[in-house]
Amino acid sequence: MKKTRRVWSIEQKLQILQEAAQYEPTETFRKYNLSPSLFNRWKNSFDAKGIAGIKAKSTQVDPAVKALQQENERLKRIIANQALELDFKTELLKKAINPAGD
Repeated sequence: MKKTRRVWSIEQKLQILQEAAQYEPTETFRKYNLSPSLFNRWKNSFDAKGIAGIKAKSTQVDPAVKALQQENERLKRIIANQALELDFKTELLKKAINPAGD
């Protein structure tokens, strides 16, 4: 059986924060079937940033940005490989010029 995540609106979060402040927090947790750790995370975010702190954070990345990030990683790998080859060739040339190992 797949467990589904509950999604809380900003209004619901604010209501829960207000109820917990007015009444006993454990009663509020039971009423909404909410864990104290989640409540504390909401409260800390709300105290730090206000309503912006409890807004849902979007985790979806724009496809264009993702494509640019992948291209950037690919180019970084190419440059790293070229730098490694250049170092290797430089070491070979040093050994070829100075075969006695002085």
